[in-house]
Amino acid sequence: MESSFDVGIIGAGPAGAGAAYALCDSDATVTVLEKSGGVCGRAATRRKNGCRYDHGANYIKDADPRTAELIPTLGTEELVDIDEPVWTFDETGEITEGDSRDEHKWTWTEGMTQLAKRLFAETDVNINHRTRVADISRVEKAWTLTDTDNTDYGPFDALLLTPPAPQTVTLLEATAWQDTRLETLMSAAADVEYRTIRTVVLHYPFMESYPWYGLVNVDKEHPVGWLSREECKDGHVPAGESLFIAQMSPEWSTNRYDDPVDVAGADTASHVAALLDDERYENPDWIDDQGWRYALPENGIDNRAARVAESAGLYIAGDWIVGEGRVNKALWNGYDTGTRIANALSLSQRS
Repeated sequence: MESSFDVGIIGAGPAGAGAAYALCDSDATVTVLEKSGGVCGRAATRRKNGCRYDHGANYIKDADPRTAELIPTLGTEELVDIDEPVWTFDETGEITEGDSRDEHKWTWTEGMTQLAKRLFAETDVNINHRTRVADISRVEKAWTLTDTDNTDYGPFDALLLTPPAPQTVTLLEATAWQDTRLETLMSAAADVEYRTIRTVVLHYPFMESYPWYGLVNVDKEHPVGWLSREECKDGHVPAGESLFIAQMSPEWSTNRYDDPVDVAGADTASHVAALLDDERYENPDWIDDQGWRYALPENGIDNRAARVAESAGLYIAGDWIVGEGRVNKALWNGYDTGTRIANALSLSQRS
């Protein structure tokens, strides 16, 4: 008789999707627990008033050969490659033409969430949405999870945690396992610091032509850290309208994180109008927002610390492991971790 191998993954973001994708050709049964109603984490997409917009990670680029090869294999239907370039601006608001690198900037007409949706579609995983893990226990070399509704999941031969480092620490603190490796993991994850970002979405019933898709603040001294135009993405904004994604600086975001959306939106619109030297942008016809408390990791952790408990079937993954807040970093860190889980499965089957 073949022995089963069960894998539990907490989080359906790019890291969790990457791990599940790496396991799709193995004999493992994979269960994903996701606290929200969607997938892809901070690579998020929202719909409002006839618009679709990526209000977290704006796109995924071909920053490495694996990403350049993977994205087209997930299907070119509805794949969007943004043609307009990214330019820069400084503290004074002076806008400068960006470099001439001809890199891909991919999203989909249905938005960035398609990345995780298409990865998961290649697998047979079972995703449990709106499931928040409260406790983790280790019994007879297997992992069992209990959610906030007191429902149990498992037992799992391997358990992968993919939330941001502070949330992973909370999960590890709620883990019943008397082993020094748990303390090592918690200590390493607790040392990761984050930049907080508040995204403010500004819509206008008119569209102005610009030679750029996005503007990035290079000296990190401006209240606006990033400004991009969703109308540059096919299928996102109706013709004749414009929708800006303003990702505010960490300092601004931290100070105004809890401001009402109309207050934060008015201040953001004022900064955007000044940056573009056009007072029309002071008065958007609607505003949306999203706060990202753990948006971008400032540092990573040592690989030895990250993998210290893998021999016991406990894994962690995410962009915070490598210390670089990029979708492709989270995706491939999850994929590589999933590959190690698959290798552990293969070894167990041979033993």
